[in-house]
Amino acid sequence: MEPFGTLTSRLVPLAAENIDTDQIIPARFLKTTDKAGLGDNLFADWRYDGAGNAKPDFILNQPAARGAQILLAGDNFGCGSSREHAPWALLGYGFRAVISTSFADIFRNNALKNGLLPVVVDRDTHWQLFSLVEEEPSTELVIDLAAQTVILPDGRAVTFPMESFSKECLLQGVDELGSLLARMEQIDAYEARRPDAVRTVA
Repeated sequence: MEPFGTLTSRLVPLAAENIDTDQIIPARFLKTTDKAGLGDNLFADWRYDGAGNAKPDFILNQPAARGAQILLAGDNFGCGSSREHAPWALLGYGFRAVISTSFADIFRNNALKNGLLPVVVDRDTHWQLFSLVEEEPSTELVIDLAAQTVILPDGRAVTFPMESFSKECLLQGVDELGSLLARMEQIDAYEARRPDAVRTVA
């Protein structure tokens, strides 16, 4: 996983609420266990017509979306069935963060485990961000994970919640297993201090 430090990017606005994981990545694309290419199928049913042609009115098919790494989504993003393919597809497209007023718990956990940052902001800030992008599509934000802040174009810093373990993993660019393996010296030292511990011989 790529470490997440400070991200400066334009936003892709997608105001729909209750976007579920089947809309993020339709079930027919879940047969693969390979992340490669999933970004091409992100929001496939909204993005392409029945013949597979890009719909010009969908935001991801418009020039303003190209290269943007922050998705600005409606409330309750990622609801529905559990599937890691949802954050895989978002990351595969190029998003590093999603901003919303709330996320479904399972999606949020899957996102954090895969290096996608879910940022929760209050409704007033959420509305302001959509207004800013509508007025000026090239608007950029700065997300500082270490400080847990979103810095708006006017310099205002909005804090967002983040549990310490997930934050540490994202900053280091490791998943839960990677974080555990990085502590092997401490684990071995702890076991060495317990002569009565049961040890498994490899």
